[in-house]
Amino acid sequence: MAEKGCLFIVSGFAGAGKGTVTKQLVKEDPDIRLSISATTRDMRKGEAEGVDYFYISKESFEQKIKEGELLEYAKYGENYYGTPRSYVEQVLGEGKDVLLEIEVQGASKVKAAFPETIRIFVTPPSAKELKRRLVGRGRDSAEDIARRLSRAAEEAGEMGEYDYLLINDTIDQCVKDLHAIVAAERMKAKKQEDFISMIKEQLEETSKGE
Repeated sequence: MAEKGCLFIVSGFAGAGKGTVTKQLVKEDPDIRLSISATTRDMRKGEAEGVDYFYISKESFEQKIKEGELLEYAKYGENYYGTPRSYVEQVLGEGKDVLLEIEVQGASKVKAAFPETIRIFVTPPSAKELKRRLVGRGRDSAEDIARRLSRAAEEAGEMGEYDYLLINDTIDQCVKDLHAIVAAERMKAKKQEDFISMIKEQLEETSKGE
């Protein structure tokens, strides 16, 4: 039976680059899966079922909420987005690690359901740099940027609850640091119970033989 995988959450301010670093990590590490969310929005051109999202009806989504089948969910505009419990449990049970890219509220809900979850918060090196990146994207109005910065100020109050603070100064270094965090968590003794039991038995047998 495969040893259960690790569950990682990556959160961060809008414009911090969390999407970029998580996608690069998953691309480079074959043993980690980016969790697929369920949504009620329509599939867009170029997207695929079970790859980008699980596309379901509003009625089905609300039924999943009632039955506790979502680890976390949120509603943006007219559409719901959420993390299916069954998908996460299935991948973890296969011995693969799972990475969720979600906001701080959702991260708290997942942590409550899976206390062993490792939470990582991605941030630029300064508030000035965050604003520069938001402006540089060229897709937000001045009002939207002000709203995102105000939201970031609120989220900053939750940063201390996370296990790791990942400063995204450069993408390459940030991805390397994320790899290091994942590797360190995999090597923790509590994740090596099968190996510990095996080596303990071997040493006991060896000592008796001597």
